[in-house]
Amino acid sequence: MNRTPLFGARLARLRPIGRPRGISIPSVSPRPCSQPKLLLQLRQGRPLPLARVSTTAIPEVAITPCAPTPAAPDVYIPPTTGILSYLPPSWVPYGELIRLDKPAGTIYLFLPCLWSTILASTLTPVPAAIPAIIGTTALFATGAVIMRGAGCTINDYLDRNFDPLVARTKFRPIARGAITPRQTLAFLAGQLSAGACVLFSLPVECIYWGIPSLILVAAYPLAKRVTHYPQFVLGLAFSWGALLGFPSMGLSLTDPTIFATAGCLYASNVAWTVLYDTIYAHQDVSDDIKAGVKSIAVKHESDTKKIMVGAGIIQLGFLSAAGVLAGCGPAFFVGSVGGAAAGLSWMIYRARLKVVSDCWYWFRWCAGAVGGVAIGGGLFTEYLAQRFGLYENKRKEVIEA
Repeated sequence: MNRTPLFGARLARLRPIGRPRGISIPSVSPRPCSQPKLLLQLRQGRPLPLARVSTTAIPEVAITPCAPTPAAPDVYIPPTTGILSYLPPSWVPYGELIRLDKPAGTIYLFLPCLWSTILASTLTPVPAAIPAIIGTTALFATGAVIMRGAGCTINDYLDRNFDPLVARTKFRPIARGAITPRQTLAFLAGQLSAGACVLFSLPVECIYWGIPSLILVAAYPLAKRVTHYPQFVLGLAFSWGALLGFPSMGLSLTDPTIFATAGCLYASNVAWTVLYDTIYAHQDVSDDIKAGVKSIAVKHESDTKKIMVGAGIIQLGFLSAAGVLAGCGPAFFVGSVGGAAAGLSWMIYRARLKVVSDCWYWFRWCAGAVGGVAIGGGLFTEYLAQRFGLYENKRKEVIEA
């Protein structure tokens, strides 16, 4: 039964509500209206003809939302700040290639060289003089800048088909075509030649032990294609300096005690590399999955912090073992081991692995706070304590052993 007429008749008997006294009707924006007569009546304060209201469906009014703010163009923007902005335009791609504006990787490569040099200085019959330590570490620092750049060149050359698929790496110079593969290989030859000059400035035993590290440097980009644990391969390469500091200070790795000490320091740094590079890898998890790139962050994304805790325990264990073999005192165990334990615990607790900017922050923080201030500072304090005779009796026992 159709009840529309009855409903309409009832509405007709209702008295429309007029405009209350003392209240003005706000002006309406002069836009086109589909019902101009009704709008005129509303403005004049006249009652609306409610009896004419129909029960038929009212057509939906399309509401046009505000236009979204256009996104920034997805194109390469040359650097306008930082060290790269001071380079000639033709040099900028090569500066980007060696990560000249991102020194964290260079610091990570240099730190094990620094540690082993300082630790070796405490094992010589007479503690090495500070100028000798500075000269040796200066050579290692130069080599770290060159060889880290060479490692980036090798990495980007081998990843030139993967980098365009990852948001963070798609504008790297080879990926965007600013440097051709042939130019990359020529540049790499120059880097390796410069690195060889630094290596040949060190004692002969350093040369023998330094050359094999190139195999590991080249293996890391390939490891990302075949295993979910490329961070371990990177650790083997980046920790090589933990071995070279001993022969650079005149201590041969053929000596069992020296080799064991250097081996423990090396293993400690491998575990540390796995820890900090796992944080770094979390920046690209979603893109790595799409591109088929493997990493610990991809394989164990939900259990990453447990792996980081395990790597930290291994690092501290081998670091402590190196100190015991070297006969280190409280300065090392409190400063280096204790400081590293506190720093790693704080970082693992605070790091938000789902936030890209947070991963980058803690990756850089770990290099300075844990590697530099804690471990490096503790080792240097230990060196000073031994040099000025605070551990004289303990030192004699270690030398005689």
